[in-house]
Amino acid sequence: MSDYKRLYRKHGTYFFTVVTYKRKKIFSNEQARKLLRESIQWVNSRHPFETIGMVLLPDHLHCIWQMPENDDNFSLRWNMIKRRFTIHWNQYKNCRAEAARPTKKNEPVWQPRFWEHLIRDREDFENHMKYIHYNPAKHGLVTCPHLWSHSTFHKWAKQGVYKNDWYCKCNNKDSGAVPDFIEKISQAGE
Repeated sequence: MSDYKRLYRKHGTYFFTVVTYKRKKIFSNEQARKLLRESIQWVNSRHPFETIGMVLLPDHLHCIWQMPENDDNFSLRWNMIKRRFTIHWNQYKNCRAEAARPTKKNEPVWQPRFWEHLIRDREDFENHMKYIHYNPAKHGLVTCPHLWSHSTFHKWAKQGVYKNDWYCKCNNKDSGAVPDFIEKISQAGE
């Protein structure tokens, strides 16, 4: 058994990675994306937090949350999000199953745990935000971050934090070098 203990800090800013069970690509499904969005909003309405950055890939998500001033319980929030999503996702799948087909026991939807990292400083924050927004390109889902629609990249580009062609390989703009923030985050174990 691991001695791992999570670091809880009121008003902390955290980077999270949450992965589906056996890396099933359930978020390739539009209904799954909708149910996840609704689950996050439902939990946020009861236990507020601010989502600063997020990317949703077919089998996992990364996000950065700012916790409220007098609250540090991100575990409660993830538990509620995962539980609510699982209930609604299984209902959706079961409704779509043919009536004549015998129903199987629902298998888990999520890996049991999630990865969290307390953001230490401005540089750490910027590296994790870049990691989030570059992640679809890192996984080969798109060639350029601006081509992935399930990300806060577009929000931040609209605000001028990123240029629309940030790490863009369209028209052979990029040399293909691994961005330094990818190496920094990878060395930290994420």
